[in-house]
Amino acid sequence: MPSKKSSNVPAEKLALLEKLVEAIPGVEKKGDTIPYTSLNGHMFSYLSKDGTYALRLPEKEREPFLKKYKTKLMEAYGIVQKEYVTVPESLFKNTKELKPYFKLSYEYVSSLKPKPTKKPAKKK
Repeated sequence: MPSKKSSNVPAEKLALLEKLVEAIPGVEKKGDTIPYTSLNGHMFSYLSKDGTYALRLPEKEREPFLKKYKTKLMEAYGIVQKEYVTVPESLFKNTKELKPYFKLSYEYVSSLKPKPTKKPAKKK
């Protein structure tokens, strides 16, 4: 019998993501199998199936982050995601230190033009 898709992401990682999401009022965790956050149709963070956390950062913040945390751009399905950094495990566990980057990511996508919705707009 079919069941609702559930995430393979470890529960403690989901809890860390929930804690981070609480940092910005109005932001909510979406997605069942791949938990993510988005705004205006733009995803700005997600947890991969293996529990790696990826954060979308603006260009000027990306390189300093990569150097400071000795990490790399996120890679998924063999493709390097140019705007996403891989968040090291130690930083992901440190919500207080990660929170400013999460907010930066949110602010970055809020500056992007909203993607058109696939749902037809309701007529007034």
